[in-house]
Amino acid sequence: MTRRFAIRAAIATLALGVLALAPAAHAAGAVDPAADKAAFQKFFTSKFPKLKPEDFVNGPYSMNEDLHKQWEEKEQFPPYEFSLEAGKEMFSTPFKNGKTYADCFPNQGIGIRQNYPYFDEKEGKVVTLELALNRCREANGEAPFSYVKDDMAALTAYMAFTSRGKPMDIKIPDDPRALEAYQKGKEYFYTRRGQLNFSCATCHIQSPGERIRAEVLAPALGILNAMPIYRSEWSGMGTTSRRFTTCNSQIRGVPLNPQDDEYRNLEYYLSYVSNGLPISGPGARP
Repeated sequence: MTRRFAIRAAIATLALGVLALAPAAHAAGAVDPAADKAAFQKFFTSKFPKLKPEDFVNGPYSMNEDLHKQWEEKEQFPPYEFSLEAGKEMFSTPFKNGKTYADCFPNQGIGIRQNYPYFDEKEGKVVTLELALNRCREANGEAPFSYVKDDMAALTAYMAFTSRGKPMDIKIPDDPRALEAYQKGKEYFYTRRGQLNFSCATCHIQSPGERIRAEVLAPALGILNAMPIYRSEWSGMGTTSRRFTTCNSQIRGVPLNPQDDEYRNLEYYLSYVSNGLPISGPGARP
């Protein structure tokens, strides 16, 4: 390890500690999502001063000029377009009982992606868009979709597209259970796991813009605003659930089941700290 790399790694580790312990500046044991969000966004805008906050939703394509040009070229003929069209058709096709997905959501499911995930105060848990879609299917007598396959990706792609440009707007109600879910999501994000002893933050806070093998790492800020995504290495679309389970596998850890509480809490945390950034999904990644 070179001295320069060691110094950079030490600085990055210190920055991770500052972000992870942001609420400690307040009363002992307090959870302060607003302070977390401010520190989280300031970290990235300071680290990449040439980028506007809304640029971060383009993930690795925001990291340098060459990658940004690649993104502009891809957007002329989006690789996710086939999924978007399929999702639109599925969304409007009635279930066997005559109802549609529109009957399950506010505003008939149009332009609401920015409000998910949310904390359900009756259930006492986080509800993601993927979970809400499968609950809609089951409530109407339909079998649930796989959380990591094409049908779920297509549905969420269409719903995300109807919210493009709207700022992420995740609410944390004044409920200790909601604060606990948020805090558990934060803890999961910063906890190291797997044989490689990586956390989510290792790649997406410590090293955005750098390469791990052939992949350019995306910044954590705005990372879920672009979901679902088409990835070249998948040759297809991927849901948020697929991304989370894949990340666990890549660090040689044991993936959880899609939509386990830990993953839903993680999505709650990452979405909240990106509040104010626009929805850009569906997206494409190398």
